[in-house]
Amino acid sequence: MGKLSATSVKAATRPGRHGDGDGLFLVIQTSGAKSWVCRVQKNGNRRDFGLGSVTKVSLSTARERAREIRTWVEMGLDPLFERRKLQGIPTFRQAAAKVIASHGKNWRNEKHAKQWLQTLESYVFPGIGDLQVHDITGPMIRNVLSEIWLSKPETARRVRQRIGTVLDWAYASGYRDSEAPMRAVTKGLPRQPKKDAHFAACLTQRYPIL
Repeated sequence: MGKLSATSVKAATRPGRHGDGDGLFLVIQTSGAKSWVCRVQKNGNRRDFGLGSVTKVSLSTARERAREIRTWVEMGLDPLFERRKLQGIPTFRQAAAKVIASHGKNWRNEKHAKQWLQTLESYVFPGIGDLQVHDITGPMIRNVLSEIWLSKPETARRVRQRIGTVLDWAYASGYRDSEAPMRAVTKGLPRQPKKDAHFAACLTQRYPIL
């Protein structure tokens, strides 16, 4: 049996942590706000996971969520990532929209946001736009970039950076269990010509050496 009951949770007013057992705590702030926290410890590492407000999450639901988190930890899984999976993982297209929306206010002008979206629509969305972000692999990204890596090197570098930004956001948000594999992707592509060499090649094509 737990130490708490629905009645005691409702009546509790003293700020602090009130234990229910097995790492579940009722946390009361000095403001009177009440929430649930699950504390787990494995291999000497201790982590706290918020389970929601008491006004929205009942004691029985909090216990169920705490059991779920403890099981994930015992299995070697990251509870934050697993909870995100249950909530629904976005596609690359959806994640890109969130990144553009969140970064837009910090970009120097509206044109920059349009350029971001235009490059993704032209070169990325046709290949991986509708894939969920946790399914996107290095070879998939390499295939997207290989189409323009040599023909449009500057654009390709920007596209690579933008794919990395979106996938890093997905990782930080718990939608991926690893960071964007951008270094490995670059190693799998041919060396791009230096800007001067590329420019010289263009001149040679326009003005052949006699």
